[in-house]
Amino acid sequence: MNGGGGSTSAREGQTYGGTSRLVRWVNFVKLAHTVFALPFALVGVVLASRSAPVTATVVVWVVLAFTAARFAAMGFNRIADRRYDALNPRTAMREIPSGAMTVGEAASSVIVASAVFIVAAWRINPLCLMLSPVALAWVLFYSFTKRFTRWAHLVLGLGLGIAPAGGYLAVTGAWSDPWWLLPVLAVAVMSWVGGFDILYALPDTEFDRAQGLHSVPARMGAARAIAVSRALHALAVVALAAAGVASRSGVLYFAGVTVAAGILAWEHSLVSAEDQSKLDAAFFSVNGMLSVTFFLFVLAERVFQ
Repeated sequence: MNGGGGSTSAREGQTYGGTSRLVRWVNFVKLAHTVFALPFALVGVVLASRSAPVTATVVVWVVLAFTAARFAAMGFNRIADRRYDALNPRTAMREIPSGAMTVGEAASSVIVASAVFIVAAWRINPLCLMLSPVALAWVLFYSFTKRFTRWAHLVLGLGLGIAPAGGYLAVTGAWSDPWWLLPVLAVAVMSWVGGFDILYALPDTEFDRAQGLHSVPARMGAARAIAVSRALHALAVVALAAAGVASRSGVLYFAGVTVAAGILAWEHSLVSAEDQSKLDAAFFSVNGMLSVTFFLFVLAERVFQ
């Protein structure tokens, strides 16, 4: 429902030009946003490699499962929010309100993506299959939370926070040792995503208030919302460091945490209550850079340790 960039632009930020069917589907679920949490799913895979061997087949299924779950979640969100998207000038050109895609087409894609996710989980291992309906239910549930809580940002964050835990479980088929490794990884991603989703919601503050929708910016105003975002990002850094301790990681891992902290500080230097003109860059470019860069540090630490 939210988005970076200007409030009345003809085309939303992080979307592609063109009218082909492929472009419509890519824009429908903002496929480029997969770069945010997919690297963290792979972080889970890398950390799990300390306990069990990783095969190319498992990595392929993890990537497919994550992409399918995200497609289902985003598609369902577009269906659930179509009335609000049609009323908001910034989102009125999305595929369903603009008429470029029917609700039936969208619903069919969500069903197919959900089925692909379940099949991928089945192909990974019995534990992932058993947990897959819970994960899917959570990411679909998110679409309704702005109707009743300002903390929908954290519900979304936890949905993506499942990614590193899922990557870990895909490799090991068992819970982490120590047990708190996966929870702190989930908290790290939840706090990171929740923090940048609060920034993402800033342009829709007045719209959300007018429509009776809930968000941190709508409830607290821009300045306080940005302060909450900063606190969540500080928590994310602490949780990433704690995950490094739990996984007995080395210097390169903690160098990655330091770089991630610097990237988050840069993100917050781009956005203020008075100036949100760089919000699109802060949302997409900076957060995409963070997830990919941190993964590369974790991978390098595992390869070169």
